[in-house]
Amino acid sequence: MARKVVSRKALREEVEAAEAKEKAEGAPKKKKKAPAKRKKKVAAEVRIKLFYGVFNQSLKRVALYEFNQKKQAEKKAVELSKDGKTPHFVQKVKEAIEE
Repeated sequence: MARKVVSRKALREEVEAAEAKEKAEGAPKKKKKAPAKRKKKVAAEVRIKLFYGVFNQSLKRVALYEFNQKKQAEKKAVELSKDGKTPHFVQKVKEAIEE
């Protein structure tokens, strides 16, 4: 299988000759499409408020307290954990608030 070796220069000359021929004949030019404009995503401002949540061992929230009511949240966790029941704990919770 012999392979014909064609240089890039020869191929380029053929392409340029074909383009010159099309121009001479007055063939309509193909219009290039303008690149699509990308829409910028604007991050919506979300306000977040901090709470204290009382959770059980399976990470289900049992109660929710305002940030300034930490003592009440800890008291509730101790109360729920009494008598050998499942342990409860207090953890900070961030939640988005809507205005």
